[in-house]
Amino acid sequence: MTLSDVRNQTDLSERVSIDRTGNRILIIEDQPEIRRLLAHYLMTQGYETKTAENGLDALFLLEQWRADLVTVDLNMPIMDGHDFIEKSVIRWPDMPIVVVSGIGAVDQAVDALRIGARDFITKPIENFSLVNNTIEKALEAAELIRQNRDYQQNLEKKVEKRTIELEEIKRQLLYSLGKSAEYRDNETGRHVIRVGKICLLLAEAMGMDSTLAKTFAEAAPLHDIGKIGISDIILLKPGKLTAEEWTIMKKHCEIGCDILRDYSSAKEHDGVEFEEIIRMGDDIGALSLLEMAMVIALCHHERWDGEGYPCNLSGTQIPLIGRIVTVVDVYDALGSERPYKKALSEEICQKILREGKGSHFDPQVIDVFFANINEVLAIKKEWMD
Repeated sequence: MTLSDVRNQTDLSERVSIDRTGNRILIIEDQPEIRRLLAHYLMTQGYETKTAENGLDALFLLEQWRADLVTVDLNMPIMDGHDFIEKSVIRWPDMPIVVVSGIGAVDQAVDALRIGARDFITKPIENFSLVNNTIEKALEAAELIRQNRDYQQNLEKKVEKRTIELEEIKRQLLYSLGKSAEYRDNETGRHVIRVGKICLLLAEAMGMDSTLAKTFAEAAPLHDIGKIGISDIILLKPGKLTAEEWTIMKKHCEIGCDILRDYSSAKEHDGVEFEEIIRMGDDIGALSLLEMAMVIALCHHERWDGEGYPCNLSGTQIPLIGRIVTVVDVYDALGSERPYKKALSEEICQKILREGKGSHFDPQVIDVFFANINEVLAIKKEWMD
């Protein structure tokens, strides 16, 4: 085919209005005549073109001039089309490649399709409209792939954003729920704020991963959520509780665990016993916010010496998050005024914690607490009632 034949076909193709503005095509061909023919034809179709004599030159050119599509011969010196395709699909996976090669290289063309080419045209080129149609289809397919990928990425971003929003709403609701329980015997509700912040401080000081420590700090304020199920007659009683009332009062740990269990993965397993929930606390990295809160609600009144409730756990049988909350909850509750008691002085609060080391409290948690006492006092001052 001569340049005159190309011009005659160009006149016919120009009757069809196709916007090719901005599309760049790189022609890789070692035969000068075919290279010129293809470049001229594609320029008359509105494409911006550049040429290269071999695959190696093309790779260098593409680093400077990003093409929308590449046509490539297979049999070339220095770097053939096969090697070019293998390298370019790694570097530019979305760039469509159309093989232009001799009839005798059909097997090679099929292999080129296997490693990443989109289509192929056989030489000699008898009809340039075939070239035009093949290139248009390859560009359209590449654009559809790009649009689909962009859609998926945008959809993923929207889903991620919505998930984050829902998680934040859940956190706020849970936090409000924890405060609502606390308001029943503490008018400011700041006890749960202090507990959360001091727990975060101690968890990080004990080497807990930052993200996990933040989840723990969000779960800790829910430790007394079970108080919702305790009568005000008992909860706010100014005097000493009777044995029967104390038995009811201690139920707030199990009540809190059951409330949170209804919204956690444990709900999926009928008949989950408290022992199993305690075992969940051995791997806190696998726990969701609600599951962590569930473990804390159940275990925050256990004692190091086994004299706590409701499960009479001792030592490291008590999940670490429960042991930390126990120390922080007792410390802050001692220094807080309630309808049934006056707040104790800071000196007495610290004295009770020291005396309870190894009996009521985990010795390691107590050591970390006092190693960070200045930061603890700063939190207490910032969020005082």
